[in-house]
Amino acid sequence: QVQLEESGGGFVQAGTSLTLSCAASGRTFSSYVIGWFRQAPGKEREFVAGIIGSGVSTDYADSVKGRFTIFRDNTGNTVYLQMNSLKPEDTALYYCAAPFSRDIDYSRSPSEYYYWGQGTQVTVSS
Repeated sequence: QVQLEESGGGFVQAGTSLTLSCAASGRTFSSYVIGWFRQAPGKEREFVAGIIGSGVSTDYADSVKGRFTIFRDNTGNTVYLQMNSLKPEDTALYYCAAPFSRDIDYSRSPSEYYYWGQGTQVTVSS
């Protein structure tokens, strides 16, 4: 069982930065793949970034590559998404997610994730 809670969203100007946090429960957190996803009004949920349990390997959507950085602190059971050079098109509800089992491999597909947080809103004004 994994419980996730996002925080750190807000209303910011284009070109500025935000860092989102995903706090997780569970003693085996460090074994889980964690993904960040976002969903804008009227659009499907989309992959943003992912990180494997050890934190050694990361992956990014093309739209955020070079601007966003995902990293994790397994001691603190937290995964972060540092977002720089924010654009209005980054406006969305951001979610972190984990698969049903720590044995499930990394995926960009939301359907492969079972545990979801409630989301944190990011709004970027031009």
